[in-house]
Amino acid sequence: MAQRFPNPQQPPAGVQPPQQRYPAPPAPGLRQYPGPNFPMQQRSGGFVQGGGPGPGMMQRPQQQGPPYNPIRPPMPNQGQKRPSEVRPPQQQPKGGGSSGGGGGGGGSGGKKKKKLADKILPQKVRDLVPESQAYMDLLAFERKLDSTIMRKRLDIQEALKRPMKQKRKLRIFISNTFYPAKEATEGEEGSVASWELRVEGRLLEDAKNDPNKKNMIQVKRKFSSFFKSLVIELDKDLYGPDNHLVEWHRTPTTQETDGFQVKRPGDKNVRCTILLLLDYQPLQFKLDPRLARLLGVHTQTRPVIISALWQYIKTHKLQDAHEREFINCDKYLEQIFACTRMKFAEIPQRLNPLLHPPDPIVINHIIRWIINGAEQKQTACYDIDVEVDDTLKAQMNNFLLSTASQQEIQSLDNKIHETVETINQLKTNREFFLSFAKDPQQFIQKWIISQTRDLKTMADVVGNPEEERRSEFYYQPWAQEAVCRYFYSKVQQKRAELEQALGIRNG
Repeated sequence: MAQRFPNPQQPPAGVQPPQQRYPAPPAPGLRQYPGPNFPMQQRSGGFVQGGGPGPGMMQRPQQQGPPYNPIRPPMPNQGQKRPSEVRPPQQQPKGGGSSGGGGGGGGSGGKKKKKLADKILPQKVRDLVPESQAYMDLLAFERKLDSTIMRKRLDIQEALKRPMKQKRKLRIFISNTFYPAKEATEGEEGSVASWELRVEGRLLEDAKNDPNKKNMIQVKRKFSSFFKSLVIELDKDLYGPDNHLVEWHRTPTTQETDGFQVKRPGDKNVRCTILLLLDYQPLQFKLDPRLARLLGVHTQTRPVIISALWQYIKTHKLQDAHEREFINCDKYLEQIFACTRMKFAEIPQRLNPLLHPPDPIVINHIIRWIINGAEQKQTACYDIDVEVDDTLKAQMNNFLLSTASQQEIQSLDNKIHETVETINQLKTNREFFLSFAKDPQQFIQKWIISQTRDLKTMADVVGNPEEERRSEFYYQPWAQEAVCRYFYSKVQQKRAELEQALGIRNG
């Protein structure tokens, strides 16, 4: 044992300590190769690996560089899958396909998202079938149409953010009916003379502004939905200070109604005043008389009033030339705002005292008593202007929310994608069989090579079994060093087993 395994601290006689020139693959629990404890002699060269010549051997001329030729490239790890960069993604060569019969690849794990590029026919198909150019023209037109529709949808969305109002005529019907007094009889009770006042209304059809009203959705609105409050003031001399007012005011829980009615006893003509306050959406204000004359606006929304004032400032060049955020008031604005100079950001705050609630609509009506005492109905009509939501707004909303056309388009798109996939599959099959008919021998060779590559990829085969089974593979320069490394690792393994058996610990 002492002669086979010399002391690692003292190298054999005549042998210089070897110098490590390249790292060896590490073995678990063992020292790296080469080492002084086990110098291995090369059979053919007659020199000690990693050092000078052995005893009794002639010294060979010193070589420049490493004593062995470069080893072959390292093999991939057995436990790791070969990266995709080793071989580019397999494509069907012109002479043959990579799969038998030209069949398509396996289905993907998830649902493939359809893209516009999937609709395009390959150039080879267009060359084979000139009529397919008509389909490509339709595809280009579809892209333009989709772009136009998308732009219009965005325009509609922006338009819906702004209030879309339309002026319409609301016809108010004020009718009163007298009920004469009845004397008491044996079967019926008597009653005093009375009258009933009804206030109703409806929107008039505007055929000029709505030429396509048959195609529009008509939404019937209740009469009370147009007003915020309604007050009927009767003659105070006839009904006293406590019973001469009839009021209705809108609340969050108000139930809409088609009209209002008031019933009172009486057999004389009654003067009444009907006050109607419109429910403006968005809220409108009445301007101060001085500002109204200056801007030419009587009742409007706050943004419209500020815009009109800004137009007046620009027209009269009242903006300060140096400090653009300041407005120099002329004599009219100075009287209205009580200042000579103000910031533009202060205008909304300074407008608050000049904006008042809009005036109510006042209707004076006389409830006339019929002299002959017969029950008779009298009606008076009044037309007022109201703002209602544009009927086009409902159509625009329906257009944005409609999904029926989208579902139909999606169904047709799926059919187009399936048809294009079928065409591509038929093109692949055609190329497959054409290449086989053109050169069967070359086609079969390429096909087998392709199948072999696929099999190696699927089985995670490392190396090249076809080359490794030939003897020429082992005459390459790396084989010499590989043999040395193999025997060294085996000797180290046996030594470790022996030391373990003898209970000797490696220092």
